Amino acid sequence: MALSDNLRGSLLMVVAMIAFTVNDACMKAVTADFPSFEAIALRGSLTTLALCVIALRNGAFRLTVPKPDRRWISWRVAMEVASTLTFILALKHMPLANLSAILQFLPLGVTLAAALVLGDKIGWRRMLAITIGFLGVMLIIRPGGEGFDRWSVLGIISMLCVIVRDLSTRRISRGVPSTLVAVLAALSVTVAAIVFLPFTEFAIPTVKQALLILMAATFLIVGYLTVISSMRVGDIAVVAPFRYTSLVAAIILGWAAFGQFPDRYTLIGSAIVVATGIYTFQRERRLSRIAQNPA
Repeated sequence: MALSDNLRGSLLMVVAMIAFTVNDACMKAVTADFPSFEAIALRGSLTTLALCVIALRNGAFRLTVPKPDRRWISWRVAMEVASTLTFILALKHMPLANLSAILQFLPLGVTLAAALVLGDKIGWRRMLAITIGFLGVMLIIRPGGEGFDRWSVLGIISMLCVIVRDLSTRRISRGVPSTLVAVLAALSVTVAAIVFLPFTEFAIPTVKQALLILMAATFLIVGYLTVISSMRVGDIAVVAPFRYTSLVAAIILGWAAFGQFPDRYTLIGSAIVVATGIYTFQRERRLSRIAQNPA
């Protein structure tokens, strides 16, 4: 039985979110006592090398990228760099589940951004859901509270960069291989981290740290390929809400690996964000069905 584009995109998104969360847990563990930019550079070098091999086997480098796609790829690469660097720095100082909870606003944010930038229509119900979801994020970070600091701000900046990245991904034509886009993203993040190396401390990784970086690179490769494919295969309104898989994975890994469990405010805020996201998802599906079959 052949899978529909939306179902395939949704499954790819679930795989991507779990892979990214495992990668995040590995990077949080290794950066606890290892320079962040050096860890990003080492992970990025391994990731870029592996993706280049995959791209060569797929013939991705032999294709000519149309000019309109070059602009959107450039935007995607720039946002990938910004989101990665801000995320890793925030991750080092924040509980995994808390940072993941902030990122759960992404489906709502992408919906809002698609309306503002791409001209998608949003009714008052979905706009209300987005507003309530944003209040859920505010409950998670609690501005003015003890848990709110510059690292929380970096987490929000990272989320905004990912929203722009995902919208840019949607504008890239299907003729451009996902592996090529992933190679450019991984290479750019690696180069950006290397640029910062002279301004940070240097350390030789231990065997444990090296294994964590290798594991992070492996799951990052899986995440890169599957998230790009998911955003390009399925409808954004259908695929995006499956990002919530990462919150469950983050809570489990944060508790199992770091002994960190979200407080009640973070859990309540996360529940609000997820609930409003699911409502928006269902609302968009209903409107889509009505548009296809007005009767």
